Amino acid sequence: MTHDDLVAAYSATGRHYHDLRHIEDCLAWLDRVAGLGARDREILTLAIWWHDVVYDPTQSDNEEQSAVLAERDVAPELRGEVGRLIRLTRTHDVAPGDRLGALLVSIDLAILGADDVTYDAYANAIRREYAHVPDDAYRAGRAAVLERFANRRVIYPDADFAAALDQTARANLARELRALRSVRG
Repeated sequence: MTHDDLVAAYSATGRHYHDLRHIEDCLAWLDRVAGLGARDREILTLAIWWHDVVYDPTQSDNEEQSAVLAERDVAPELRGEVGRLIRLTRTHDVAPGDRLGALLVSIDLAILGADDVTYDAYANAIRREYAHVPDDAYRAGRAAVLERFANRRVIYPDADFAAALDQTARANLARELRALRSVRG
């Protein structure tokens, strides 16, 4: 895939959050990370570009399909690590000591620690991506996802991201969970 093909994938109809803006935001977060060598920065850049290239909210294997495409396309010496990192975005679980994994997962989840207006726009965009799901089922499913993050000891496996974003992320998650639960009944 060319760069234009990647841009086209992220610009497809139906993408309201997992779109080109998400990639640009992730790349902007990567630009703020200090202490990365050129190879690690290249690997993370590729993982960011490819991590949501396949995105169909009716399927559960988007990360795997994105990783497979990346592994076919990126340089042979990088494909294993890029694919591994993309697969981490399925569960957002990172092993201790995995700096690149911690950075990619933290970058991908940075939106959770955004200001209220940005977070609310994100939550609304996710709902639009799942427009095919009835309201009650969406609220239950979304609440389950948010509760998993809220119940984690660590949302951001990278210490710098955790220090900067964890408190706001937890407040956002609690606020959205209250809103989801207030409509139930």
